[in-house]
Amino acid sequence: MDIKKILILKDKRMNRLLQIVILTIFLIPVEMKAGSQATDPQKTAPTVQSKPTYDVLLKEDIVYAQGLSHESPHSSQSTIMLLKLDVYQPANESKNRPVYLFIHGGGFAGGTKQQERIKTLADFYTSRGWVFISADYRLKKNKGTVPQEWIDYSVNLPKEKVRQYLAIYPAIRDAKAALRWVVANAQEYGINTDFITIGGGSAGAVTAVTIGISRPEDYRDELTLDQDPTLASTNLDQTYEVRTIVDFWGSKIGLDILNEVYGHQRFDGNAPSLFIAHGTKDPTVPFKKAKDLKAIYEANDLPLAYYPLKDKGHGAWGASVDGKKLEELAFKFIVEQQSLIVE
Repeated sequence: MDIKKILILKDKRMNRLLQIVILTIFLIPVEMKAGSQATDPQKTAPTVQSKPTYDVLLKEDIVYAQGLSHESPHSSQSTIMLLKLDVYQPANESKNRPVYLFIHGGGFAGGTKQQERIKTLADFYTSRGWVFISADYRLKKNKGTVPQEWIDYSVNLPKEKVRQYLAIYPAIRDAKAALRWVVANAQEYGINTDFITIGGGSAGAVTAVTIGISRPEDYRDELTLDQDPTLASTNLDQTYEVRTIVDFWGSKIGLDILNEVYGHQRFDGNAPSLFIAHGTKDPTVPFKKAKDLKAIYEANDLPLAYYPLKDKGHGAWGASVDGKKLEELAFKFIVEQQSLIVE
């Protein structure tokens, strides 16, 4: 081959190499850009608003599960109750919303999901971008199904405490079912289940603390479907992970019972972040209960916001700290702990 042909061939190879380099330079950014446009919104932190921005849309009395109500404690005669919740949605088009499930108080004997204080909280958070859910559950008067181990343990309690104690199991069982319903219906309401907050006041806070820290099988698997067929209505195939707990004047009694009845100690270094607000002169749930939770969280080096409400009693909804209302303080804590985007 003469030198002229060699040079022509070399030029062709160089031109081809140059074309490949040019295509590589221009095509790679295009592919990366296309990938970024297809990012799943559920993989990114939700955006919430620092001020009330959205109208609040309310769906009431949605059935989330069923539960048994017995004629008398432990009797075989029972009826089926429909368990209901309310969903507050922000009037926006987001498919990437955080969710806040709130459980009402009332000593496991009273209260409803539509208490005025809960509606105020719902408006506060929903108008800023959360889906806020308030759930009812079976109360003491409903005599929900209780595992035999709980009945056996109840003989150790003062007689006047037994019925309230036995009301705790079905209440927490139901609230866990409500949370599984949230997960099962997340797509319909644009909920990102990586950003779950659960809160409550008094008995509701007991429930929230228990759900956030206990294992998914607790308050679920102690009864079989033969003992309680309504368990089949509770989205048993759904799982969840709570990111933040909001405890207004509650306690860890639901976890203490697991330890006393079954020997299950559930506190460890993986518990969700916890916000506590508790009156220092609470005659119903003593302030010591808040200090006990604080000590456990500090011992496990867990994220905690702790607000002793000086000289306040039980149900200190109107309390403030340094001019900030409780919902504002909790807002700040949730945002920080969940790395939400605030506009």
